[in-house]
Amino acid sequence: MANDTEILSYLWNGKLAVCFQLDEQEIHGIQNPEPFYLMVPRMSYFPLVCDKVKKHFVKHVDPEKQEMEMWLEFKNVPLKWNNPIGVLYDLFTTNDNQVDLPWQITIHFDNFPEDQLIRCSCREAVESNFMSSMKEADMLKHRSQVFSTMQRHQHNQLWNGLLNDKFDQFWSENKKLMEPTEGNYFKYIPVHFYQSGSSVMTQTLVKSVSDDGNQITLGELIKLKYPLLDSPKIFTHGICIPKETPIQWMSEHLSYPDNFLHLFVV
Repeated sequence: MANDTEILSYLWNGKLAVCFQLDEQEIHGIQNPEPFYLMVPRMSYFPLVCDKVKKHFVKHVDPEKQEMEMWLEFKNVPLKWNNPIGVLYDLFTTNDNQVDLPWQITIHFDNFPEDQLIRCSCREAVESNFMSSMKEADMLKHRSQVFSTMQRHQHNQLWNGLLNDKFDQFWSENKKLMEPTEGNYFKYIPVHFYQSGSSVMTQTLVKSVSDDGNQITLGELIKLKYPLLDSPKIFTHGICIPKETPIQWMSEHLSYPDNFLHLFVV
C-alpha cells in the first residue's frame, strides 16, 4: 500500500518553469508579444494549465485564426497533450542531460499537425483520456475490481483533485487504487516505457513477482525488456531510480496520477 505520504507529496508538488513564445511566423501586427512564463505541475496536462497562455497570445495572431486550436512544440517536435507534462519534459532527457529551464516551448494556432497530434477541443477530452488511463491501469492491477465499483462522486474527487492541484483530495480516493486486492502485489504493473531520443511509447505485461515468488526489481525488469542494452539508466519524474528498487514499490509510490509508471531508459 502506498503509505509514504512524504514521497507522494514531494512528487505531486514537482513543478517545471516554462517559457512560452508565439511562433514568429504567426505574429500578426507590428508588436511582438512578450514571452509568457509559468510554473506548471509535472503531474498535470498542458490543456489544464494553458488558459492564461492562450489569453496572452491569441490577440497577437490573425483574427481569422484566433479560434483555431492552440498547440505546442519543442524543437520542432509537437507535444502530445494527452501525456503528463513531466513525461513530455523527460522525453528530451539524454545521457543525464535534462532540458535547460525555463523550458522554451513554442505556441502555434495554425497548421495543426493532424498526423502527429489528436485534437483537444475541451477539458472534457482531457478528463476522458485521464479516466480511460486510470481504468486501464486498474484492469492490469486489480482485474477492474476497484475503479469500476467506485461511484461517480469518487471519480469526480480524482478528477477535481488533479484539475485543481489538490493532493489530499486526489489521494483520498487514489489510495484505494494503490492497494493490492489479492495478497501483497498487483496482478500486473501498469508501465509505459520510453527510450532516450524517441517519443514512441511501448507497453508490455509486467509482473511484480517472479514465478518463484520473489519481488521483481527495476534492474531485472529492464534486463528482460531491453536485453541488448548495456547498463542503461532509468528515470522517472526526472529522478534516476536505483536498479534494486522493487517494481511493486515503484508502482505504489512513483506512478503518475493516471496510475501508470512512466519509465525513461537512457
